[in-house]
Amino acid sequence: MLLLLIMIMMMAAGGAAAGGPEVHSLRGIWRLGNGNGSLSLRGEVPGCVHTALLRRGLIQDPYNRFNDVLYRWISLDNWTYSRTFKTPFDVRKWQKVNLVFEGVDTVAHILLNNVTLGRTNNMFNRYSFDITSMIKEVNFIQVHFISAISYAAEQSRCHKAYSVPPACPPPVQKGECHANFIRKEQCSFSWDWGPSFPTQGIWKDVRIEAYNHYHLIYFSLTPFFGKAQQWSLEIESIFNVASSKPIAGLATVNIPKLQTEQTYSVKLQPGEGSIVLLINISKNSTVETWWPNGHGKQIGYNVTTTFIMEGGYQIEKISKAYFRTVELVQEPIPGSPGLSFYFKINGQPVFLKGSNWIPADSFQDRVTYDTLSGLLWLLLKSAADANMNALRIWGGGIYEQDDFYDICDELGIMIWQDFMFACALYPTNQDYLESVRAEVSHQVRRLKSHPSVVLWSGNNENEAAIASNWFSIPHADREVYIKDYVMLYVKNIREIVLAEDKSRPFVVSSPTNGLESIKEGWLSENPYDTHYGDTHFYDYSSDCWNWSVYPRTRFASEYGFQSWPSFSTLEKVSSAVDWSYTSNFSLHRQHHENGNDQMLQQIGYHFKLPLTTDPIKKFKDTIYLTQVMQAQCVKTETEFYRSSRSEIIKGEGHTMGALYWQLNDIWQAPSWSSLEYGGKWKLLHYFAQNFFSPLLPVAYEDNGVLYIYGISDFHTDHKLTLKVIVNSWSSLEPVCTLAKDGVTVKAQSAFSIYKESINALLERCRNCTRKSCVVSFYLVGEDGLQSPMNHHFLSSLKDAVGLEKTQLSATVSQQDDVYIFDLQTTAIAPFVTLDVGNIKGRFSDNGFLMLERKKVVIFYPWEPTSVEELEKSFTLTSLMDVA
Repeated sequence: MLLLLIMIMMMAAGGAAAGGPEVHSLRGIWRLGNGNGSLSLRGEVPGCVHTALLRRGLIQDPYNRFNDVLYRWISLDNWTYSRTFKTPFDVRKWQKVNLVFEGVDTVAHILLNNVTLGRTNNMFNRYSFDITSMIKEVNFIQVHFISAISYAAEQSRCHKAYSVPPACPPPVQKGECHANFIRKEQCSFSWDWGPSFPTQGIWKDVRIEAYNHYHLIYFSLTPFFGKAQQWSLEIESIFNVASSKPIAGLATVNIPKLQTEQTYSVKLQPGEGSIVLLINISKNSTVETWWPNGHGKQIGYNVTTTFIMEGGYQIEKISKAYFRTVELVQEPIPGSPGLSFYFKINGQPVFLKGSNWIPADSFQDRVTYDTLSGLLWLLLKSAADANMNALRIWGGGIYEQDDFYDICDELGIMIWQDFMFACALYPTNQDYLESVRAEVSHQVRRLKSHPSVVLWSGNNENEAAIASNWFSIPHADREVYIKDYVMLYVKNIREIVLAEDKSRPFVVSSPTNGLESIKEGWLSENPYDTHYGDTHFYDYSSDCWNWSVYPRTRFASEYGFQSWPSFSTLEKVSSAVDWSYTSNFSLHRQHHENGNDQMLQQIGYHFKLPLTTDPIKKFKDTIYLTQVMQAQCVKTETEFYRSSRSEIIKGEGHTMGALYWQLNDIWQAPSWSSLEYGGKWKLLHYFAQNFFSPLLPVAYEDNGVLYIYGISDFHTDHKLTLKVIVNSWSSLEPVCTLAKDGVTVKAQSAFSIYKESINALLERCRNCTRKSCVVSFYLVGEDGLQSPMNHHFLSSLKDAVGLEKTQLSATVSQQDDVYIFDLQTTAIAPFVTLDVGNIKGRFSDNGFLMLERKKVVIFYPWEPTSVEELEKSFTLTSLMDVA
């Protein structure tokens, strides 16, 4: 090996091309023109046509008022990006020159110096074109786009054997048809929470890569924990090899902190050559594992991998290795039919707490990543700050940018990664399958080093779409679609994933019955069966405070309720004429059938609707009530799922995940989100901070008995005191209090720690009726450990007796980098909400029940502000202000 090393180093030193590859990005300003040449402007790359037109002042903000429909012409036109560039190196020095597009959106014909390089038709693919023979000193590149709408319609027309539904989205979505016929962000054709903006553009980096002999294109690190209780690391490197003969060399891997260094003889085959190295970590080293948020640290180790190949140059790759294992456990449960469905991280069962992620903007070039101020960071940090440890990247959007996964690695947010297929059937002709295979292979290779990614999932709701016959397919034709389903997700996607990544589980769909779906031929009769797999559950007509309507499922991967974003968020894209719940604008923004009425119905179960005659106040009050309702509904449902963690009741239970729909917004509109467009926290997100707390007491009533459960995500048992306080609505002084000492809250479990009949409680706390009193409770330990305060309403708040209009006031002061809001009240105030308009930041608490005269709330700004600015924008609202 030493002799080989000396020979290789001599050859490398003597070779003309000992230097590394030349990589030259073509990002920056291009020319952009429309189909008939009537528009010509500067366009940024990465970017898209809409943002280019907006930057040049040729259109208004596409999100303003009704512009999604008014600007439909942009997506119907065929646009061309072009530019001239000088080759920044001597072409004769290089064996191979490639033009690489990391992302083209979507259907394009690419020419260099008027010679066709190729065509693209998949937004999620990486495209590389050999330009060795045609690159000159000065070059002209053109990317001719075809309208995604026209292309999808044409593909559907050409698929003559049978239809592939759905043809079009529901009219309420104001969207485009045949999204399933184009490999593009599916929700860009509209969704029930988002607009239709089928963009065109070069949405990721484009560059020239010149090299001799070989060039590294993919590099991944995968940890394994073996039977001998030893960690190993699989390092896979995939190269483009220009040589016609195999290339020998040496690879050295060094992990200083783990006292591990190993050297290997390696050989690259012509074409796409790969090298797989298996590094056994020194047994003398203690490996610190990567843990999800709330379960431990997110430790990573610096790894230096060096390749010295004959005739070539040295490649040094510095990367981070994270050590963690993941298992998806599906096994029989005593006392319950079916199978469990839960994740083990590093051998520990972990309850997944979190939400579902959608694209953060219709125009991806507006989604910035700057540490501490970029949109991605703010949204993901907000998830972690609300005690979330998991997000599901939903299959109707995009595979997120690299920065997204890096942040999740750093914050300990586990990712359930869907492949980009959603709520539709898909074609399986040869060209389509080839494109999908390339897409899946590229994305798995790109993402598999991230410890945050814990699961691959084939699609969103497509097993359910066939099982529940969403598209009214005649029984006689069903087999054709089942065959297509198995062909796409099992024989292609699953096969590639299992070949590329043996370190994490794969499920074919969500919701699915997991192993049971496989047993039933990959399509179960009822994918929503609570005894298997995961479920999606929505019910807008039942009273959401009634826990008995919710499924006692193994894993709740989607559930939720809508609300409106705050007035300050809507104000930016609307006019005064729009500020009414029944305005054309409010109807236009609601893309979910009967959504606005469903919210009012749900509010009406427990709250009085605003009666004010002031139209703008009425709109603001209604927005506030939708957020209160949503927060309370999702709280009730999530607490039910967390309470169902440890028990089996009537054969159901052992719930091990609660991911509500949805975390974030794509624009300013009513939706299921807890974070508004731009990142402002809705009341739901403040509630999530509490209902996802690692230690939480939860109350529910059953047959007139009040039960309080102690829920813990901690890895050890805790002996605590449960404090129960009963207040009458008419007084800030408690009617009665109870302290139950010596309560053991077991590690990683949910069990009843207190029960009392409501009648006994009312008897004990004299002068109390269901309508006149409210129950509050929390857990506290001697070591300063304390749960959030939780509440149980004994009646609807619209029926509450004794609630008075209160004098709420606040003073604002600055303390270092944060601002202190000192609140005072003269009476009990439900759902006290602080708002500072468009000033970016979040409060420490919000939407709370104020039971004491004073409360301190901290404001964490995301950008510089001042006491004066905060005072100017500040509003304080409680439920009694909208009655």
